[in-house]
Amino acid sequence: MKRYGVLLIIFVSSAALFSVGGAQTTRSLEMQVATQWYNLMLNLTRHTATYSPPVAARTFAYIGLIAQETVASQRKTLRSMAGQLNGFQAVSQVDAKLQYSTAAVLHGAFSSAIEKLYGNTGPTGQRVFISLNNKLSTELSSQIKADILERSLMYGRKVATEILAFAATDGGASISNLGFPLTYPKASNPQDWIPTAALGMQQTPLLPNWGQNRPLVMKTSNGCALPAPLVYSSDKASAFYKEALEVYETVKNISPEQKQIARFWSDDPMLTVTPPGHWINIVLNLALEKNWQLEQFVESQTRVGLAVNDAFIGCWQTKYQYNLLRPITYIRRHIDPAWEAILPVPPFPEYPSGHSTQSGAAAGVLTAMLGENYAFTDTTGSNNGLAARKFVSFNAAAEEAGISRLYGGIHYRTAVTRGLEQGRCIAAKINALKFR
Repeated sequence: MKRYGVLLIIFVSSAALFSVGGAQTTRSLEMQVATQWYNLMLNLTRHTATYSPPVAARTFAYIGLIAQETVASQRKTLRSMAGQLNGFQAVSQVDAKLQYSTAAVLHGAFSSAIEKLYGNTGPTGQRVFISLNNKLSTELSSQIKADILERSLMYGRKVATEILAFAATDGGASISNLGFPLTYPKASNPQDWIPTAALGMQQTPLLPNWGQNRPLVMKTSNGCALPAPLVYSSDKASAFYKEALEVYETVKNISPEQKQIARFWSDDPMLTVTPPGHWINIVLNLALEKNWQLEQFVESQTRVGLAVNDAFIGCWQTKYQYNLLRPITYIRRHIDPAWEAILPVPPFPEYPSGHSTQSGAAAGVLTAMLGENYAFTDTTGSNNGLAARKFVSFNAAAEEAGISRLYGGIHYRTAVTRGLEQGRCIAAKINALKFR
């Protein structure tokens, strides 16, 4: 009961922040609409039980696509993704003879899509959704003629409906038992993943079929395939043993800075905005700090949404292809039976690191758009009392996100380095698309 009380306080406090963005008259009306809906979406992600990282990444991708298509329908500066993504066809277009409001189109699209995608969030989330929806609706009605407003809202809702119908066919629309199958084959080889938590639900691994979902940019889920992990061995001279020993020694002798890095990037579901939400939040904060125009914000969020979505599909395909055990299992078996990791051990196979794959992908698309040396300060952990961290580039942030998993004791080094490689491969495919 105490934990849920804390979550409620955080949620209500977050809701109070939504009025701040709307009060900033220097920001365009459409940017107020877009950024406040993204802010709400991140908070709903944090407090919706089914929103594990792969599920969150999927939602961010489709919300980004909805934003891209609605703005592209209004302004020639952005290009539709129709024909560029797997199976995605053009959405309905506006009537060129009539006038529309971009802000109202976005509001109609975001409110409709987010209400459906977070339909299973709790009562507090539902109340905060209604509050923001009413607030923005009132703001728009005070500035836009009634006929234009209604037409724009209807069009935005139509685009959202069409894209969510497309999303419903990708294999990831329905989540049962929080993503944990009721049964799953037992480990049959010494290198196989075995459960690491005492929770009954986590005796099976999270979303084992997620790697079979339809990606949006990769042609297939193994479009950025990785080589097999290091060969399992208990021999102290083997490369596998040495990697496990590195994890053991790192945790045993961890420095305050390494521990801070591990905590900063942990991004645990239900306690944070999740790992993909971390990168979505980086873009949101940059847009607010740098006063970006709508097109730059939408393109950035669309790129990152596509990146994290395909990253979790590709990563999960690889994870369940190789089904590798976590360091805690190996270390307790061969090095120290009482050893503990710094971070909670995720309930699914180890190779590759999901943080690394999605961070490599997100950093890759942002670097292509904003530059190799785009320095920024990341304040994503501030709601959890974590100090901000400064980075000289997006790639530097991705490298730190990756190595944080070794510092936390939950990944071997190979999973980190190859996860980053997989993410960069996915980013290259996204960077070949035409967004403008």
